[in-house]
Amino acid sequence: MLNETGVLIPGLANATEPVAQGFLRVEGLSKSFVPGKPVFADVSFTIDKGEFVCIIGHSGCGKTTILNVLAGLDSASSGHVFMDGREVRGPSLERGVVFQSHALMPWLTVRRNIAFAVESRWPDWPKAQVKAQVEKFVAMVGLAQAIDKKPSQLSGGMKQRVGIARAFAIQPKMLLLDEPFGALDALTRGTIQDELLGIVRQTHQTVFMITHDVDEAILLADRILLMSNAGDDAGGFSAGGIAEVVRNTVPGNRTRATLHHLPGYYELRNHIVDFLVTRARARVDAASGPDRHQPKKEPT
Repeated sequence: MLNETGVLIPGLANATEPVAQGFLRVEGLSKSFVPGKPVFADVSFTIDKGEFVCIIGHSGCGKTTILNVLAGLDSASSGHVFMDGREVRGPSLERGVVFQSHALMPWLTVRRNIAFAVESRWPDWPKAQVKAQVEKFVAMVGLAQAIDKKPSQLSGGMKQRVGIARAFAIQPKMLLLDEPFGALDALTRGTIQDELLGIVRQTHQTVFMITHDVDEAILLADRILLMSNAGDDAGGFSAGGIAEVVRNTVPGNRTRATLHHLPGYYELRNHIVDFLVTRARARVDAASGPDRHQPKKEPT
C-alpha cells in the first residue's frame, strides 16, 4: 500500500484501518450466506467528511453488499456502521445512491424526476424553491436544454447525468455510487467522470464508490480500498476483506485526458493491477478442486 508520503509498502491480507472518529465509521462488518464461511469479515474503515473513497475488487468479494449496508438497504451478519455519530439502521435521504441502472421514472420528465426527490426530501418547500433547486443541479450536469424531456428521449449518458443530478439535488450527507458508469461507452464515461469530479470539488460531497476501473479510481478517489475474495487455500478457508488501503498521491489537478501524464500515475496503477492479478483472489487448493468450498451465493 502507499504510506502517507506516497511510498509503496506491502499490504497484509485482511488488513484494516484503525477505527477513528471519522464522518463515516465501519466497524467489524461481516456478511455470511453459508454458515462458517463469510464472504467478508472484520471490515473496518473510516471516511472523513468531504472525502472521496473508491473500493475495488473482483466480482463476488462483497463490494455491493458493503455499499448496500452503508445505504441501509441490506444488513450485515455482524458489525456496525455509523454516519455523523448515528448508527445506520435503514434507508435515509441523508444518503443518496446512484446505481449502474439510472432508475428513472419513464413517465416523468427530467424536471419531474428530480423534483420528486427534492419534494420528498423537503415536503414543506414552496414550488418556486423546488424549481430553483431542480434547475440548479440540472444545469450543473449540463442538461438544461433537456430538462423537460422524458427518459426515452435521452441517451444512456444523459440518463446517468439525471441520476447524478437527482442524487446531488437532495443534498445528502453522503453519496453512494455503485458502478454508475459501467454501462457507458469509453468517451461518454470519461466526460461524465470529469463532470462528477468537478461537482464533487464544488460541493465538497462525501462519496463512497464501487468501481472495476482502475483509472476511474485513480482519477476520482482520495483513497482506494483494495478488497480480496473469500476462498479456500492450503491453509483452509479465508474470508474476504479489505486487504490494503491505498492513498492517492497523484496530483489533484487531474482529468481523464491528462491522468496518464501526471507523476505517480503509473506506479499507483501498476500496484493496484498487480494486487488484482496476483493477490486479490484466494488460491484454491488443487487437491480439493476449484470452487468446491465456495459459498453458494455471493454478491457482486
